Amino acid sequence: MKMMAGVLAMVASVALMPIGSAQMTGGSGAKKPMLSPPAKASIQLNGKRVSVIYHSPSMRGRKIFGGLVPYDQVWRTGANEATTLKTETNLQVGTATVPAGTYTLFTLPSQNTWKLIVNKQTGQWGLTYDPSKDLVRIDMNKATLPAPQEKMSISFENTHGASTQLHVRWDTTDVWVPVVAQ
Repeated sequence: MKMMAGVLAMVASVALMPIGSAQMTGGSGAKKPMLSPPAKASIQLNGKRVSVIYHSPSMRGRKIFGGLVPYDQVWRTGANEATTLKTETNLQVGTATVPAGTYTLFTLPSQNTWKLIVNKQTGQWGLTYDPSKDLVRIDMNKATLPAPQEKMSISFENTHGASTQLHVRWDTTDVWVPVVAQ
């Protein structure tokens, strides 16, 4: 009987744990939003899906390029897990051919030029980078935004038929490459 009472007491205390933790968080029980929430850019080219899955960090008062994101060092192009490119079709990205498949995207920012790195290693945390797995490095076009953009974004824009542009924007930087489905 004592053992049964002990088991019941343990079950009751476990059952009450969420109530206690809700009280400690002001009763809401709501989780805080992620600082760098997941995001996705996706498009259909020639009837085939091309997607970029990433996490979108915010400026939050920080100096971004040449600060949080150092110049002349490979950057994970987002936050948290590595940024992933999935394409159901072969692509011409800038001057390079990227076969259909799944890849990791990195960038190499500098003050005046950027490179997009398409890497064959996938599924890693964003800080894991093996240059021997690079499929290709592609020169990116660069422009200055008229006002700072708080949240980093990746998007497909200026789409016409089988061609589009892949843009990465954050702070006052807009870098992009042309992408054409083959």
